[in-house]
Amino acid sequence: MTRTLTAVALSIAATTASAHFGMIIPSDAMVEQQGNRVVSLDIAFAHPFEQYGMTLVRPSQFSVIYDGEATDLTDRLETSSYLGSDSFSLEYELTRPGVYLFAMAPEPYWEPAEDAFIIHYTKTYVAAFGDDEGWDAEAGFPTEIMPLTRPFGLWAGNVFQGIVMTDGEPVPYAEVEVEFINTDSAITAPSELMITQTILADANGVFTYAAPRAGWWGFAALSEADYTLTMNGEEKEVELGAVIWVHFESWQ
Repeated sequence: MTRTLTAVALSIAATTASAHFGMIIPSDAMVEQQGNRVVSLDIAFAHPFEQYGMTLVRPSQFSVIYDGEATDLTDRLETSSYLGSDSFSLEYELTRPGVYLFAMAPEPYWEPAEDAFIIHYTKTYVAAFGDDEGWDAEAGFPTEIMPLTRPFGLWAGNVFQGIVMTDGEPVPYAEVEVEFINTDSAITAPSELMITQTILADANGVFTYAAPRAGWWGFAALSEADYTLTMNGEEKEVELGAVIWVHFESWQ
C-alpha cells in the first residue's frame, strides 16, 4: 500500500509540474512499399504539449525488435536537437513487411523539482508495407504498456487501450498520464489541468483513452522503483515510466 501511495504521489507531483515524457517519434507510423522506405526517428526527453525540451544523454540501450528478434542500434544514434535541447536521431531502413518496435532504455535523469531520478522506458511501433504482424510485440522492459489496440492505423476519436505491466504482471489501478505533441504550440490549453490528461487503469491494469485530435499521443504509466540511486551521497527514489507513443490519423 505504501509503495502504491508513493507512486501516486510521484505521479501527481509530475503532473502538477507538467509531465516529462521519453519520446521516440518516427517520421511516419505507417510506411508504404512504394516510395521512401527510410523512417527518421527523433529520440528525446521533453514536455510535449508545452513544447519544452530537456537534455537526453545517450541512452543505455536503443533497439529495434522485428519478428521477435532485437537488434541493438545504440551506437547508430546521431546527436541532434529537439525543442532546443540535446537529443538523438536515427535513420532506419525498413526492408521487410511487418511491424518494427523501436525501444529506448535511458540513463537515469535527475529531477531536482521532484528530488528523484526519472527513467522512462519508451517505445513506439512502425508498420511497414501494409503488414500489421507483430503490433503487440513486447520490448521486455521492467515496466511496459502493452497495447490492446493496434497502436497505428487509428482515426482521431478512436479508442486506444493498453495494459500496464511491471515485472510481467498487470498493475491494478495504475495511473496513466497522457499528452499530445502540440507542434508549434498550435493549441492553447484553457487551464494547466488540460495540459496532461490523467486516467486510472482498472483492476486488471487496463486503461482506455479516446484521442480527440489527430497527431502523436504519449501514454506514461508511472511507478516507484524498488531501488534507490545516489545523488550527492544521499539515496534518492527512482520514478519509472512505461511510455508508449501512438499516432492518430485525421479524417480527410
